[in-house]
Amino acid sequence: MSRSARQLKEPIDDTPETTSTTVFSSLRTVQAPALELPPELKPNTRLKMDGLEFLALLPDDSIPVAFFDPQYRGVLEKLAYGNEGKERGRRRCALEQMSEAVIGKFVRGIAKALTPSGHLFLWVDKFHLCQGINEWRDGTGLEIVDMLTWDKGTFGMGYRTRRRAEHCIILQKPPRKAKGVWKVHNIPDVVPEQVSQREHPHAKPTGLQGQLMAAVSHEGDFVIDPAAGSFSVLQAAREQRRNFLGCDLNG
Repeated sequence: MSRSARQLKEPIDDTPETTSTTVFSSLRTVQAPALELPPELKPNTRLKMDGLEFLALLPDDSIPVAFFDPQYRGVLEKLAYGNEGKERGRRRCALEQMSEAVIGKFVRGIAKALTPSGHLFLWVDKFHLCQGINEWRDGTGLEIVDMLTWDKGTFGMGYRTRRRAEHCIILQKPPRKAKGVWKVHNIPDVVPEQVSQREHPHAKPTGLQGQLMAAVSHEGDFVIDPAAGSFSVLQAAREQRRNFLGCDLNG
């Protein structure tokens, strides 16, 4: 039975933490509210639609976890070798790119949909990691609480150093809290996982994303991805017994 057909008896627990000697807990005490979905949003399917339109259909304060892999050309445009879309990066260049303003709209839409203390896992390359993402989260209240690095195990682009990693910034909607929210504490901040990118140039690690969603949600909870690309988050949600809601322009 899908989460949308079930009613949860426990409300979201957004009360401050009581005095404690540790923030570690293997229990997640917060609960997402019951979710009533419009007919356009079919759970656990590859929806073909605009991500901003998708986010506008979600109820506010309803989703405990979101993933977002913005489609931008940080590496291609910053390095600017002149052969983008020719000898290299052909499939990546063919994808519709997001401007900084559009990425900010996505982050604001995700922030509205997240439950109190909900998490956004935001994929960035090293240029955005160095330059910062504050403009993307202006007005959202989202706080950066952690970051991890995905070691892809293969060499990528680079004139001076060859890119081998991508980074996932972890943001949380207020109230910022760990105990009773984040229940898995053995995830390292550098994670090796090889992923085939034959089907999609932006494929992300299913195993890592599954660990992250398991850390901040219950079985049956909804996980969203408004720019799903290869729909690796859908695959991870199935493996972790979560319900997926997400879309991509290409379906």
